Amino acid sequence: MGKYIILRKQKLSFLLDKQALRVITVLFVVLVLAALVSTGMGQMAIHPLNVLKALFGYGSEMEQLVVTSFRLPRIVLAILAGAALAVSGAILQGIIRNPLASPDIIGIAGGASVAVVTFFALFSDRSNSLTVSIHWLPLAAFIGAFFIGFLVYVLAWKEGVSPLRLVLIGIGLAAAMKALTTLMMILGPIYRATEANIWIIGSVHAANWREVLTLLPWVLVMGMIALFRTRHLNVQELGDEVGRGLGSAIQKERLILLILSTSLAGGAVAFAGGIGFVGLMAPHMARRLVGSAYGVLIPASALIGALIVLLADLAARTLFAPLEVPAGVFTAAIGAPYFIYLLFRQRHR
Repeated sequence: MGKYIILRKQKLSFLLDKQALRVITVLFVVLVLAALVSTGMGQMAIHPLNVLKALFGYGSEMEQLVVTSFRLPRIVLAILAGAALAVSGAILQGIIRNPLASPDIIGIAGGASVAVVTFFALFSDRSNSLTVSIHWLPLAAFIGAFFIGFLVYVLAWKEGVSPLRLVLIGIGLAAAMKALTTLMMILGPIYRATEANIWIIGSVHAANWREVLTLLPWVLVMGMIALFRTRHLNVQELGDEVGRGLGSAIQKERLILLILSTSLAGGAVAFAGGIGFVGLMAPHMARRLVGSAYGVLIPASALIGALIVLLADLAARTLFAPLEVPAGVFTAAIGAPYFIYLLFRQRHR
């Protein structure tokens, strides 16, 4: 047992792989350093040491303004959204036992996008102001995401979930969600059309601290619940018959995990849009680094997903400056070929 750390506390116990724990620590350090460097990059370059000074209230007033008011909110939002999408994808791949499952590919992110655009269309007045609190936005996104996630799962079920059937139904529903999103953009206020279009592609441009503080508790709570249910995720991957033999309430746990997955995806889409392929790529990368046990796969996926969206946003605001390209363009440029590769590999299994 020299490879593992055993933690016991009454009803809870954890078995941690030391190597996986080292990988997670390295990923965390890389994410912090990437966030620090990213905060200093832009039209106004700021040295990482000056970024640290600005974070602690030192340095020039201009540097403090740029760091704390303009760049840091979008960086934190990118990290939260990437982590949420990655964990959502990891959970989906576990409960459906399909490596091609992710929130955007099977339409869950699309359902959240429809709900978000509908929210803005219904609750905006003529002065461009919302008539309800922005804090209801994650709930609206969750409802849209959960409805589509449940629909995909039900339609794909036929004595089990076929990977090909799941992908085909998911792609079809994702296309339908794009059509509905476009319809709501047309029916809604014209001044919301451009803003709504950002959610379709995915971007953290113009992020603010109010959005960060709304999303932060949502992601932390759902992420912690997901961590404490990793044992049930491991059982789900063994199949229904084996799971029932181990005494697990398979259908009940599957519903709880589906709610967790759609909650995370809905919250991310509410504020960062449908950033594509993060929920597909991050869990696969994490499995190669830490293995398939969900106790370490969930945090590793979260860190990798956060890093992917952070770097995509950095590229979005620096490569074509002064123009900004949505971060979703860069994740799609990497994720689409990766998805094709996974499809090709699945065909030979």
